[in-house]
Amino acid sequence: MALLAKQISPPNLSIMQDEGFTVARVRTELLSGLTVALALVPEAVAFAFVAGVHPLVGLYAAFMVGLITAVFGGRPGMISGATGALAVVMVALVAQHGVEYLFATVVLMGILQIIAGVMHWGKFIRLVPHPVMLGFVNGLAIVIFLAQLTQFKDPENTEAWLASSQLVMMLGLVGLTMLIIWGTPKITAIIPAPLAGIGIVAALVIAVGIDVPTVGDMASIKGGFPSFHNPFGSGEGLYGAALAPFTLETLWIILPYAVILAAIGLIESLLTLNLVGEITGKRGGASQECIAQGASNVVTGFFGGMGGCAMIGQSMINVKSGGRTRIAGIAAALFLLAFIVVASPLIEQIPLAALVGVMFMVVIGTFAWNSFKVMTKVPLMDAFVIVLVTVVTVMTDLAIAVVVGVIVSALAYAWNNARRIHAYTRESESDKGAKVYEIEGPLFFGSTDGFIELFDVAGDPDHVIVDFARSRVVDQSALQAIEALAGKYEAEGKSLVLRHLSRDCHQLLTKAGHLMVDSDDDPDYEVAVDYSVKTGILGGH
Repeated sequence: MALLAKQISPPNLSIMQDEGFTVARVRTELLSGLTVALALVPEAVAFAFVAGVHPLVGLYAAFMVGLITAVFGGRPGMISGATGALAVVMVALVAQHGVEYLFATVVLMGILQIIAGVMHWGKFIRLVPHPVMLGFVNGLAIVIFLAQLTQFKDPENTEAWLASSQLVMMLGLVGLTMLIIWGTPKITAIIPAPLAGIGIVAALVIAVGIDVPTVGDMASIKGGFPSFHNPFGSGEGLYGAALAPFTLETLWIILPYAVILAAIGLIESLLTLNLVGEITGKRGGASQECIAQGASNVVTGFFGGMGGCAMIGQSMINVKSGGRTRIAGIAAALFLLAFIVVASPLIEQIPLAALVGVMFMVVIGTFAWNSFKVMTKVPLMDAFVIVLVTVVTVMTDLAIAVVVGVIVSALAYAWNNARRIHAYTRESESDKGAKVYEIEGPLFFGSTDGFIELFDVAGDPDHVIVDFARSRVVDQSALQAIEALAGKYEAEGKSLVLRHLSRDCHQLLTKAGHLMVDSDDDPDYEVAVDYSVKTGILGGH
């Protein structure tokens, strides 16, 4: 699966984008939204349990985050809601300070994400290398798969599997759902395959009275419309928790959590944005997505929700079901609200096996199976990064995995470039008796030692020219290396000249205070600068 981090201009906000506004298209979008909403219910409830909050806190978050990002987000087709990556961070805060501090944290988290969007920091997602993206989707597929295994556990004893008869029936229904999803597109395209799988299996279980776990066995999803709630103040708030005082002390408590949650949410959302964009052919929108995610979390925090970010599993369900516009995401959020308010008795009868079957098909579609072939053809370090990111994703979380992958890739890149520095020597045509070193490769912190070793200070003539036409001075370490080299030639009573520095290298040397006297002896670049009267080093464009 080709996954490339692409950032272009934000997409048009029109609801239908470039799709034709037809009855068939609207029907596809609505059915896709219904499918996503059904899959969102057990996910939101499960993540609420992980965070240690009431199920409605997760459901309200899925509704509000999903609705706002569907309307204003940077990528039509993406689905957002409460996620496990955020829930595992929230649990410590809730356990120590209560759910009201979580709501306050979610508000601050949203503000930080809005700032990131306004500052256009989302563009830095392009720095995520392709091997990291492959490892990300593979690890996420495994995480989604492992998360579904909890549905095969005894609700009263999560350490034990279901009884053998129930387990066999559960596996059979999961297999049936997957078979229906696989076969439906071969018969008709009118109904999204995941919706057909859920509907047929649910009807079978209800009609025959098969005893398998249902959505209602997890928790009741019945509730009302979310209402405005200020988490800041004194006294008792929702669910019997104490409100968070609007003080500096509260800020120091929630700030670390808010920063971590904002970072995790944006990383997961922007990677999902790129993945969905690769499938749908849409580009750009990173900053717009950051702002939409932030706004949704600010609102959610004031309406009793646990916050959220993009959900790659539900996004894959949506795009695979034909959802390509904002209508699908909006419909999913509204359907979810309808389930909470009026349809909870019906939704609670849906067997978990049907939803697990849908998620298993998502796992199959998400995992980059061609990565096994890719790893045999790419450099060994890239293959290592794919495996590393996959493992770290499964063992920790997505944000840490991506950061680790980027750091390892950057170090590998720096090491490879450090070995590229070399030089060709010749006699100067214009300055008889002078020796010219033509440098190739970047001069930066990793290559400074190799740069110094290129020169034969003792054996060189009295006049030496260093030509940087095919090189680049990158950082302060490079400047120090040049100074050290100049000192060695000065100690031998010899002169050293720098030529053909690029414009940005020249500016770097000037800013460092090393270029002082202008001259005009560099016809190629029109400007040459005397590096130091004392050492005789010259630098030019």
